[in-house]
Amino acid sequence: MTGSPTPPTAAEPSRTGMEDAGPRLRAARRAQGRTLSAVADGAGLSKGFLSLVERGRASMSVPNLLTVCTVLGISVGSLFDFPSEPVVDRGRRSQMGGIGVDEFVLTAADQPNLQVMRSEVAAGGSSGGAYRLETETVFAYVLSGAVLITIDGEERLLGAGRSTSYPGRSLHSWANADVERSAEVLWVFAPPLAMLP
Repeated sequence: MTGSPTPPTAAEPSRTGMEDAGPRLRAARRAQGRTLSAVADGAGLSKGFLSLVERGRASMSVPNLLTVCTVLGISVGSLFDFPSEPVVDRGRRSQMGGIGVDEFVLTAADQPNLQVMRSEVAAGGSSGGAYRLETETVFAYVLSGAVLITIDGEERLLGAGRSTSYPGRSLHSWANADVERSAEVLWVFAPPLAMLP
């Protein structure tokens, strides 16, 4: 017995990574009474693109996210959802920008000295450009895959089990060095990004 074909279902919307951070950017902008156009102009972005980001419908590079935070006068750490429990299981999904990246905060909100994040970087994923962080030290440890980190023009290729550290204020970028496999990176920021103005 044959039945009628099952009607197609709408595809599940793809995750942008900005589902949480985007609305927080919008809330910060609105709390300051600033228009979408003013913030977009200040960040060198189109109004339409920033609107999509604020609604969690588009992702943005790390440098662009940091620029928007600067225009709004907020810390990128204010966009994170920090775990409140002292024991963290897998971490809370957060977004610090980038292309093809899922990030998870592994440290509790009350940790004053450091912040630990785990990033799952899709094949071909990257920071989307070079940027500087308002933190003293960045430590990166590759759990799986391979990541190319460029710090002030110096390239450091890290495979699984390798690590590097550098000043957060250095101009740096990173990318999954493999176009076929994902990579996983453990990041440590000292002091935490959320503790900075």
